[in-house]
Amino acid sequence: MAIGRETIENILKLSNPKWKTGITRVAPNKLITRGYPQEDLIGNISFPEMIYLLIKGEIPAKNESKMLESILISFCDHGVTPPSTQAARLMASAGSPMHACVSGGLLAFGKNHAGAIESSMKLLQEGVNISNDDIETIANNIVEESLESGNKIPGFGHRYHDEDPRAPRLLKLAKKYKCSRIHTELALSIQSILLEKKGIRMNIDGANAGILSDMGFDWSIGTGIFMIGRLPAIIAHVTEEKTREPPFRKLFDVEDIYYDGTDQQKVIPEIRNDV
Repeated sequence: MAIGRETIENILKLSNPKWKTGITRVAPNKLITRGYPQEDLIGNISFPEMIYLLIKGEIPAKNESKMLESILISFCDHGVTPPSTQAARLMASAGSPMHACVSGGLLAFGKNHAGAIESSMKLLQEGVNISNDDIETIANNIVEESLESGNKIPGFGHRYHDEDPRAPRLLKLAKKYKCSRIHTELALSIQSILLEKKGIRMNIDGANAGILSDMGFDWSIGTGIFMIGRLPAIIAHVTEEKTREPPFRKLFDVEDIYYDGTDQQKVIPEIRNDV
């Protein structure tokens, strides 16, 4: 049977497509995400399960779903103190629309704010994957290197909390949901050494770094998962700023600003020799 010209053209398109994706297929009256019709997913899986499906390509077991849900909740908010929240609220005070304020908040995430979860995951994953030593030895090496270099270990210590109340709760749930394995064990071993030497405990990032690593998430998406958890709070703060505060928030008076630049300079006109 002869193959029609249209069929040949479709075959050629499939063999050399302009764009490839294994996430969602869009066709007339049809949406297939990771192999599942979206109308079947709606109402049958939770939002954390959908996140897991999109990122990892499969629907998680119920215990993994509950663990991911707990992790996202643990990231939800930390008041007005984080730079991301302040950035979003200041933009809201300036009259920027919601999408711009939220974007500003998310763009404020960086190495010193929200970057610790990714750095901690990388540290734990590389510690487990690269070294053949036992967990206690790996932990000792990490702590000793930190003490010698003077660099903080990401995921441990907190600028405000002596003991981050979220970390113990997450670790307890990880044990309950059987999501606590070798990476979490390494994090706990590091905490034990730091607690003895410096009085430093694991924070939320360290706990979640171990758990997410044990759940099979690569360190490179750590900040992305944090952003999913923090996004609703940024929206809430933007809304509160717009509805409860006067516009153009004034953080301080001009008199509170100390200028320490050059006091006064004269502009010297450039001398040109006309030809």
